[in-house]
Amino acid sequence: MTTFILLLALIGMLAIALEEVIHLNKAKSTLFLGCVSWLALYIHSNSTGELQTTQHALNENLLDIATLWLFLMATMTFVAYLNAKGLISGLIIRALPGQTTVRKLTVFITLFALALSMLCDNITATLVSLSVIQSFQLTRRETIRLCVLAVFAVNSGGVVLITGDVTTLMIFSAGHVQITELLALTFPTLIGVFSLLAMFMCHRNRLISASVRPLPIRKMDITIAAIFFSTIVSTMTLSILFSIPPVLTFLTGLSVMFMFGGVANHFDKDIHLMEYTRKIQFDTLFFFLGILLIVGALKEVGVLVWLTELYLSMSPEWSNALMGVMSSLLDNVPLTAALLKAEPDLTTQQWLSLVYAVGVGGSILVIGSAAGIVAMSKVKELTFISYLRFAPHLLVAYSIGYTAVLFS
Repeated sequence: MTTFILLLALIGMLAIALEEVIHLNKAKSTLFLGCVSWLALYIHSNSTGELQTTQHALNENLLDIATLWLFLMATMTFVAYLNAKGLISGLIIRALPGQTTVRKLTVFITLFALALSMLCDNITATLVSLSVIQSFQLTRRETIRLCVLAVFAVNSGGVVLITGDVTTLMIFSAGHVQITELLALTFPTLIGVFSLLAMFMCHRNRLISASVRPLPIRKMDITIAAIFFSTIVSTMTLSILFSIPPVLTFLTGLSVMFMFGGVANHFDKDIHLMEYTRKIQFDTLFFFLGILLIVGALKEVGVLVWLTELYLSMSPEWSNALMGVMSSLLDNVPLTAALLKAEPDLTTQQWLSLVYAVGVGGSILVIGSAAGIVAMSKVKELTFISYLRFAPHLLVAYSIGYTAVLFS
């Protein structure tokens, strides 16, 4: 059964990589293979008398998926409204000159994605960064470069605060690091991001302009943006003070947005905020569902246990670096959960290096992080292969940042 599940996972990775060749949407292939994996587990457990164990494992997996789905639905609804009204891109275009250069935009996207991901979750930071990139008249190669850079910057910034990355929150909640200690990752994060930026600054420079004119900003748009920003701040604050799950805070913020829309509808019949839930790209959500089903099946057959044993077989410095690379192939959430269950005896510095590794290492491959998956779903130019061409650059930048953590 283990071999069969591994084979399905391998087929899934190949289907993602060869999407343009086989002309099969990656959301369809991963969802199918994820469901087949669990069907096989159920059939096998009936013959071995482990049906209850499999049922419990599926329930846990579906709970994790439901939490992610609801969180994504809330954040993507906010972003769908703000993007439809052109508020985010409009503010950025207004802040930038009428014309700018590719290099200046590259620096801006890097700093913008890095800073935003420290304040809010990686999904939201990625969606906002992509909306800015797509607002400019760029070539295909320039678009891909900026998307790759944005994914790495978003994942890097996310490790500094617990609101930015789920794995950071998991290690913090386990009591292994404190918020003030996480802030020490700021300098290594900057080193890693700026090293990738330096590698990307060698491309040809030219003048570019925004492909869209900013729409007029209405009071309604400002109000929704204020609710969105308040929700982000509340997510961080309530998580720190009361350990409230981010999904609950974001759903509360979404409900406030809908209630405000209901009141506004009495004065303007054209305002229907709930309609924006239909503008969410469900391809992205189904892709997440398929990926997490496959990873959950791999966990069930013990593949993640093998990784834990591999981790404990060498020194933590090397193990953490390896786990970072592995997180580009496997979802970093179950990977981190498996490591936490192993309860390795690590120093604070070694825990911080693990935080950086599993948070940033997923950037090496586009399927290794939520930011990468969202970017691949939203930008047609970005595919597994086009992103893979920059894997050496990303590996170097990751290694530089990781080394900086060890010596900071």
